[in-house]
Amino acid sequence: MVLVLFGASASRIFYGVRNRNYEAGLRHWAKVNLILNQIDANYVDSIDKRQFSEKLIPLIMSELDPHSVYMPPQILQEAEDELQGHFDGIGITFNVPNDTAIVISIIASGPSERAGLMTGDRIIRIQGDTVAGVGIPQDSLVKLMRGPSGTKVNLDVLRDGEIVPFTIVRDKIPVKSVDVAYMINDTTGYVKLSKFTRTSYSEFMSVIPEMLDKGMKKLLFDLRDNSGGYLDQALLLSNEFLAKDEMIVYMEGRHRPRQEFSADGAGSCRGVNLYVLINENSASSSEILAGAIQDNDRGTVIGRRSFGKGLVQEPVYFSDESGIRLTVARYYTPSGRCIQRPYEKGKEDYLFDIYERYQHGEMMDVDSIPHNDSLKFVTKKGKVVYGGGGIIPDIFVPIDTVGVTDLLVKINKQSLQMKYALEFSDRFRNELRKIKDLESLESLFRRVNLENDFKSFLQSKGIAIPKKEWEISGDIIMTQVRAITGRYSSLDDNAFYPIYSEIDNVIQAAVKAE
Repeated sequence: MVLVLFGASASRIFYGVRNRNYEAGLRHWAKVNLILNQIDANYVDSIDKRQFSEKLIPLIMSELDPHSVYMPPQILQEAEDELQGHFDGIGITFNVPNDTAIVISIIASGPSERAGLMTGDRIIRIQGDTVAGVGIPQDSLVKLMRGPSGTKVNLDVLRDGEIVPFTIVRDKIPVKSVDVAYMINDTTGYVKLSKFTRTSYSEFMSVIPEMLDKGMKKLLFDLRDNSGGYLDQALLLSNEFLAKDEMIVYMEGRHRPRQEFSADGAGSCRGVNLYVLINENSASSSEILAGAIQDNDRGTVIGRRSFGKGLVQEPVYFSDESGIRLTVARYYTPSGRCIQRPYEKGKEDYLFDIYERYQHGEMMDVDSIPHNDSLKFVTKKGKVVYGGGGIIPDIFVPIDTVGVTDLLVKINKQSLQMKYALEFSDRFRNELRKIKDLESLESLFRRVNLENDFKSFLQSKGIAIPKKEWEISGDIIMTQVRAITGRYSSLDDNAFYPIYSEIDNVIQAAVKAE
């Protein structure tokens, strides 16, 4: 009886304290409302309340963590479209090398292909307004061509010296998150995932069976520069590699009880030797997957320390189609790590952390990576790992500076590889459209004698080619030229990534790793 009475008294005390805290909280928020009401009732000038709110809300959100943000309607819609795996548009990829938009690739069966647009076409006018040679930013061109499905956009393009008009009916355009998937050799596969969208898992599962059938025993799963996305996609993809009941991640917050997510053991890649590639721009869902693989000793993480985002955002939508992303919890890897890096010094310091890594030598030397001994954890097999600042790879690969010369820097600074690729694609447009595999592409390059052709192009631009510098940088330069030019063929990324991997030191290190 005493225990029951004590319990009842404790409950009354607890709820009394909670109610007082809640009421105190309301009083503090009430002050904000009081100030706004006073401005509304007594301020000398009229106030545009909508505009006032649009400026005030971001200031409120900026006082929280770096990832809690307010998103106006247009920004929110663009973010939602990207993560949903589709947007409304005309279905092209274009570049603007010389102040003119040039079509690089066209989505198969999309609106532009149906209308007859072709790679190499130069977009001169949109809806009758000139957009070539007038300094319009690339993102503005994107906005002019995007629009609701079913609406029309008129383009005038320059093709073979002639202006050709097109009327294109916009439609839903799929956004792929698996940039490329191919076999590097007889037993090693490579998949690059650019983001975690609604379709990431289904895209991954559409390419893996064929790679397994081809004899894949080892997979390089490239999450470099992948800033994250949907949590459920990270869970589904992690599940493909882990054994039954192995934890993937857990989440916990002040108003969110601990929630654990574990594998079901039904994954199709559990027997594959796995290497996860990360860098300083791999964040959020990328870190969840890399952390799950590392903490379960399931595979090898290779590259450079990841971004360090361990906060969970929950969307809140408003009736005017704006919304916020509010941090409601932290996520933790199976060993208990929260890999969120510190942000107490403010958003500016947080955003400039990557530059600090360069200054402190971390991009070149594994010993420069900070380790917080108070955040030391161990994996299933006892390997020491650290929290509080991203995922530290098992195998560190520095930024590649081998072969860098003044000639290489000059060519890169002027984007001469891209300008040459455009010129090459104009001369060999028909041949490039017929390319079906890498062997055919390389055959075309040999027939043209690509190296001599590119050197002639450089000389026409007034670029001297010192023999010693070409001996050091020539292979790198020509690999870049081949990869970028390959994008103008029908292979697109299926040419670019396999060719570029020849000079990608992280991929090369992963291929050699046992």
